Amino acid sequence: MALFRNILIFFSVLGPSLITTMAGNDGGGIVTYSLGGAKLGYAVLIILPFLTILYGITQEMGSRIAIVTGKGLGDLIRESFGLRTSFVIFVLLLVANFGTLLTNVAALKTSSQMLGIPATPFIIFMIIVCFKLVTITKYEKSQKIFLTGIIFYLAYVFSAIQAKPDWSKAVTSLVVPDGSIFSKESLILLIALLGTTITPWGQFFVQSYMKDKNVPVRKLPFAKLEAYLGAVTSNVFTFFMIVATAATLFIHHIPLNSGEQAALAIKPFAGSFASLLFSLGLVNASIIGMIVVSLTSAYAFTEFFGFAGSLDDPYSKGKIFYGIFLFNLMLAALLVITPFFPLFDIVLYTQSLNGILLPIFFYFILKIVNNSELMGKHTNSRFYNVFAIVSSLLIIVASAVAIITGFVAV
Repeated sequence: MALFRNILIFFSVLGPSLITTMAGNDGGGIVTYSLGGAKLGYAVLIILPFLTILYGITQEMGSRIAIVTGKGLGDLIRESFGLRTSFVIFVLLLVANFGTLLTNVAALKTSSQMLGIPATPFIIFMIIVCFKLVTITKYEKSQKIFLTGIIFYLAYVFSAIQAKPDWSKAVTSLVVPDGSIFSKESLILLIALLGTTITPWGQFFVQSYMKDKNVPVRKLPFAKLEAYLGAVTSNVFTFFMIVATAATLFIHHIPLNSGEQAALAIKPFAGSFASLLFSLGLVNASIIGMIVVSLTSAYAFTEFFGFAGSLDDPYSKGKIFYGIFLFNLMLAALLVITPFFPLFDIVLYTQSLNGILLPIFFYFILKIVNNSELMGKHTNSRFYNVFAIVSSLLIIVASAVAIITGFVAV
């Protein structure tokens, strides 16, 4: 009976962390993972165990802050560090978010081309759908829609199976490093993988979305479980995305230079069905990414500068919130539908920027989560702090090495 009751409580908490982590596998993320698999093969999988642990820790911290304080990260930064600092952080977040949004709209354009659908009408139609979904549906209904969208990520599991990979090599690569990952190109790709998995927008979104859910403090242990479940689930799908391209493009030395190639290039090796599933999965992931990233910018603006902003607010009350959401989508679409948009270059550098900015956002999260006046007895454990700080230092060193070697190469 107690077990059944706990299961029901867990499902009442389920949502924010799982949606946030799965939204990390957005259109830009899929392109980045595909690029990693195509360029480095199974060797790139070595980063997944580390990413999963770090992802779970950061999501759990965000959920805990939101549940204990009842506030979003933007609210807490403004109250704790002042408006000037809030403005700087908001600008950094907005730049990183917009770059990620560009990659999602561009991935939507690419997937429409792979499916033989005219890109511009398709993008415009999807923006209308996204706006209607956000403005008409309340929190609970939008959450159910997001969770349903997760089912479509199974397309990448089937794509990987169709590719007939070396499963032994794939699993071994999770724990045994390959010497090829220490090159400059590999470092940039690994930072990009980090940046597309654990994002600045993800830290803001999970807190804002959890705040909207109004989870009581007594359910905190269940929110912690959900955070780790989300991290594991997300990176299981990431594993299959990388395997699908490693087993086809990398093994057969097929270069991946454009968005269309991610699905089309695996077709001769994995079959038409796998190629189609890859394309449909990209559509689903791009739409979820567009909504979540645009919502994050809207949440952040209203929290940083003290405006009303919630999915449960009607349009008449949250015009600024919904207006920012729509403006971001429209501007990104306008840029993407212009000819010759360099999707892969934008993806790689945007996700790398996300990775480089992570230590800055970790600093503010750690300051807040360790503030006993805000968090009471729910401050961080020593392990959480040490792991987050060491991870930040590793990211800084890897970023510096990648940048320095880049300049030396020039």
